[in-house]
Amino acid sequence: MTALHDLSALDQAAAVRRREVSPVDLVEHYLARIAEHDASVGAFITVAADSAREQARVAERAVADGAPLPPLHGVPTAIKDLNNTAGLRTTFGSALMTDYVPDVDDYVVVQLRAAGTINLGKTNTPEFGFPCYTQPAIAPPARTPWDLSRLAAGSSGGAGAAVAAGLVPFAQGSDGGGSIRSPSSVCGLFGIKTARGRVSGGPYAGNVTGLGVIGPMARTVRDAAAMLDAMAGPMPGDPYWAAPLPAGESFLGHAERDPGRLRIGRYVDPVIPGAVVDPAVQAAWEDTSRLLDSLGHDVEDIAPPLTAELIPHFEIVWSLSATTLPVDPARVGELEPLTRWLRERGMATSAQQA
Repeated sequence: MTALHDLSALDQAAAVRRREVSPVDLVEHYLARIAEHDASVGAFITVAADSAREQARVAERAVADGAPLPPLHGVPTAIKDLNNTAGLRTTFGSALMTDYVPDVDDYVVVQLRAAGTINLGKTNTPEFGFPCYTQPAIAPPARTPWDLSRLAAGSSGGAGAAVAAGLVPFAQGSDGGGSIRSPSSVCGLFGIKTARGRVSGGPYAGNVTGLGVIGPMARTVRDAAAMLDAMAGPMPGDPYWAAPLPAGESFLGHAERDPGRLRIGRYVDPVIPGAVVDPAVQAAWEDTSRLLDSLGHDVEDIAPPLTAELIPHFEIVWSLSATTLPVDPARVGELEPLTRWLRERGMATSAQQA
């Protein structure tokens, strides 16, 4: 018999609808896996076992009552600890926020709950999401379950570790400079940096740069598409709105459709100028190119869109983001070194430079 955690999120949702498995069964299964494996992979900062069990009981009653069910009814997930969850500790990976419990949910949390998912807790993230690795001072590092000697990248490293280790079938992440894409690569998952405004970052003001967006992380493209369908949509006050899909269409529908012959560009040089590419990464790049070519697609070499001159500009944007943190001046010394350095650099940036 297939283990529950080996089923895709969509298969789990279908099994709940057919009453082959209950939301309580799913939640208890995943909570047991978290208890057994999370110490090794460092996926969670906070596990919300009690609230997850209560949500599961409510979801189970809805099935028994024959009520109309949302598309992902009873399927467990997890929220990155950079997103607010009402009544559930939200640390932002920082020692300054370990006692912070929000009064309201971020809109993405509301959307995922409306789609029927059950939140098992808050996934690990570095302090305020700034580093490309997930090793906060307040929690063990997030590690890829494929090789526990290596980190799960970041800043959605906890989400990546959770999905890859089978602690949740899919998870919400966020990405400004690779924070979904890097952990997905390291953990063998599918993750996507969505279009700006595709998923609301509200109700609080988003990052000042507009670089950070919310997206899905999953083991299959179909699961990621279904999660994006659940999360997508603008909300009042959003500074950016992405064009909606045509009426009657969905991301899941697109994922299940034959795309036809595609024209695919591949970068001939590293996206970061001067970066050294590991031979294993180079080999995977070549293998993927050959696979796409064998499937009938046109694969073309193109130059990266960025030049070395743009790196200092990104560093300015990066450091300015750190100036928006709600930090008590008396506690600045408690920030981790990278966060403190970024904040100091941002504070020293002139309006003309910005």
